[in-house]
Amino acid sequence: MILHFTDFGWQGPYLGEMEAVLLRGTPEVPVVRLMADAPAFDPEGAGLLLARLFLRTAPGDLLLAVVDPGVGTSREALAVEADGRWLVGPDNGLFEHVLRGARTVRAHRIAWRPADLSASFHGRDLFAPVAARLARGDDAGIEPHPPTRFPDWSDEPPRVVYADGYGNLMTGLDAARTSRDAVIEAAGRRVRHARTFGEAWPGEPFWYGNSLGLVEVALREASAAAVLNLAPGAPVRRA
Repeated sequence: MILHFTDFGWQGPYLGEMEAVLLRGTPEVPVVRLMADAPAFDPEGAGLLLARLFLRTAPGDLLLAVVDPGVGTSREALAVEADGRWLVGPDNGLFEHVLRGARTVRAHRIAWRPADLSASFHGRDLFAPVAARLARGDDAGIEPHPPTRFPDWSDEPPRVVYADGYGNLMTGLDAARTSRDAVIEAAGRRVRHARTFGEAWPGEPFWYGNSLGLVEVALREASAAAVLNLAPGAPVRRA
């Protein structure tokens, strides 16, 4: 299975063009849109979500991940095998959190280049063809190469990393490391824990451990992003 993870958004031709390359290259392998609204231009925040989603994949899967504000520059292109799964994408820290948690890692740079490589769409022109090739067992065009590491990045970035379509706010804080008695401070509001939406009071912000294991700030049947006037990047902390 090929799962793609991007910040392209759901509109425009970008997902379709990339999927067309994948299906031409390996039509027998299912292609899944895992996420198309990853934190834009934010390899650190997007990489945190990617690492959480990676835990739900299976050996043999391939993740084509493109959050690439440096597209067209001298940054390397990577193909990394981690715990029996391939990851293909830019060498900009997007895989940092996956690498920290993986038991086995073999990293490679993508040396192959197509005859016609656009400056702005390596997802279609470079990463998707390599992903299709790897999915059918062909590792030509890659060579061992250590990825760039980002040791200063926090395992728990204290900020909002993503706002979903309901206005729920995923933070970088690990729910398993957060006591249910803890108060989360966001936008000057002190937010207490509720186990789920049905246990929260209408109109009262609360936090809970979401399905990715992250602290998420929400409102019952309302948008926390709108009510609290918060967006990705806003600081949060355990108070």
